[in-house]
Amino acid sequence: MARRTVTTAAALAASAALLLTACGGSDDKSSDDIKGADKRSSSPSASASATTGGDGPDLGLPKDFELVFDFDKPSDAKHAAALTDAQNYMRAIYHGIVAQDPDDPAYQYYSDAQGAQYAKSQIQAAVKGGWTITGTDKYYDAETTTLSGGKRVLVTFCENQAKAYSKEIKTGKVLRTEENLDSYLKHRLLMVPSSGSPQIWKVQVIEVLGKAKECQA
Repeated sequence: MARRTVTTAAALAASAALLLTACGGSDDKSSDDIKGADKRSSSPSASASATTGGDGPDLGLPKDFELVFDFDKPSDAKHAAALTDAQNYMRAIYHGIVAQDPDDPAYQYYSDAQGAQYAKSQIQAAVKGGWTITGTDKYYDAETTTLSGGKRVLVTFCENQAKAYSKEIKTGKVLRTEENLDSYLKHRLLMVPSSGSPQIWKVQVIEVLGKAKECQA
């Protein structure tokens, strides 16, 4: 999909460093290798749409765009909540793109720090380019991992954006692209409970890796 602005190598390196720091480590070990980490997998089985609670922001999207989250719900309540709000964060980014509002309250509700900066940059790119979104964007192969201290959860999942397209706002022209390795992305989100509402989980750090061969099935 032409519309997606994937973070640059420098930005990825910075976010990865921040991720490791947030996980309580400063060496080169992956967060998956943290001693005592409780890793739980959610394999895809059925399509699901993330929804928000009664007091949450509007996450509505147009009928010509569908988000598919092909995740199983983790048995651990903390992991399930973190995964749900990771979905809400992705939906909130698209809500901001459709609204053409870089200050949309939806993504701010589900993120802070670098997570909020990333969301805003994606929406700003859409506004500057004069495009919105159409088609179907699919997320799958979710995993959730408890990080050191037990208060944070690392959520990872794949994305196939081959059937999601940019659409020019002025002309309505859909910018279609053929499926290729660029269609596959790997997301890593550091989720933390909101200080104001502990039942809400926010994206503190997001790392997006393009051309993710492990997501190509």
